[in-house]
Amino acid sequence: MDDLRTNLASNIRRLREARGLSQQKMSQLSGIPRPTWASLESGSANPTLSVLSRAAAALQVSIEELIGAPRTAARLVKSAEVRERRKQGATLRPLLPEAIPGLDISRMELEPGGQMAGVPHTAGTREYLTCERGKIELVASGERWTLARGDSLVFRGDQRHAYRNLDARRPAVAVTVVCFAPVSG
Repeated sequence: MDDLRTNLASNIRRLREARGLSQQKMSQLSGIPRPTWASLESGSANPTLSVLSRAAAALQVSIEELIGAPRTAARLVKSAEVRERRKQGATLRPLLPEAIPGLDISRMELEPGGQMAGVPHTAGTREYLTCERGKIELVASGERWTLARGDSLVFRGDQRHAYRNLDARRPAVAVTVVCFAPVSG
């Protein structure tokens, strides 16, 4: 029972503070008297199911999230946990450890003089390429663009395209963002 009270106190305070709200404001939003709210946050309360339900609704979370083990605000993802892909003359490494539907963000390292063909995506897909180091040439629909450090290019990702490192001695590094168009069906 003490673990539940400790979890509740920690979670309710963290959630309220994350929303930038005072105990008084949470009292108004939830219909729970302010002294009761303070008791919830101190761990001294023994709330009814009705009080837990009103607190959860005001914080827009489930009751389980209020009484469960506190969630950490961050999660460290070690380099060894991130799966790199080798493709032609490039190494692609996701920059986000979790998939976000419709979005792919990767770090691309092109070996010296290396090149890589991009895969055309669904119609309406947009791609963003930002050069971080070196010089990168992008060819798309017969046009060529050269990007130096700090340059960015926005292009249609639904066409044939290819990347090339213009330096034969040093790797080039870029960040690619692919915003996939929704697949209609």
